[in-house]
Amino acid sequence: MRDALGVGVAVGLSGFAFGVTAVEAGISTAQACALSLLVFTGASQFALVGALAAGAGPLTAAAGAFFLGVRNAFYGLRLAALLRLPRAVRPLAAHMVIDETAAVTLAQRTRRSARIGFTVTGVTVFVLWNLTTLLGALGAGALGDTATWGLDAAGPAVFLALLAPMLRTGAARATAALGAALGLGLLPVLPGGVPVLLAALAAPAVLLAQGLRDRRRGRKPGGGCAASEDGIGTGTGTEEATGTAEATGTEEATVPEEAPGSEDGAGPGEGRL
Repeated sequence: MRDALGVGVAVGLSGFAFGVTAVEAGISTAQACALSLLVFTGASQFALVGALAAGAGPLTAAAGAFFLGVRNAFYGLRLAALLRLPRAVRPLAAHMVIDETAAVTLAQRTRRSARIGFTVTGVTVFVLWNLTTLLGALGAGALGDTATWGLDAAGPAVFLALLAPMLRTGAARATAALGAALGLGLLPVLPGGVPVLLAALAAPAVLLAQGLRDRRRGRKPGGGCAASEDGIGTGTGTEEATGTAEATGTEEATVPEEAPGSEDGAGPGEGRL
């Protein structure tokens, strides 16, 4: 609840910046509110009004915003398996699949806390984002330059604060560093939104490099090691008993507990993509 409300309030207030930016780009107050109500994905909304302000046609601007919002579909694939919501509420939940709800949900340890985090974050951001969009559009002239208020930095700052504790492994830290380098490096030479999409290539690149490194070392991708000289396998996922069988004389090996994210209601497992 604390994480969800903190993220929801911080990001929801950024709707002020969108409302002002939309009106300055020539969009009416009603159109700005309709975008927040129906599209409800901040990056795509900013990309749309930014392209319109730069002189792009409506179809071109909409296409760029659409491709930037495609990332939410990939969030949905992961969250659907994790939350396992009833069919009746899935269409409503799908509308709330955004960066912030995905980050809060994936940071939880159990399915119950994941559902709470997703719901509270989604509802808080949705209500505040739409309310502040209206207020920002109505008070665009009085508010002036949104950069002086720092509202545009609130959302990214909160998102980075959520991601930082999750970077526990070398692969995760390498992915974050490569993604940041790609995004910042391509920003001056590519249209808005495209560097963010290309930065996502950091994840498969790091996984490929890790797999090649493990193969050179004679290990299976994912951490499984080849058998050692004494014939005992040391890799994870092998059929090696934990010592119980040898002590009791039985042939039954103990089975490790199911990783979080399984049917027992636990949250996402460590190291999952």
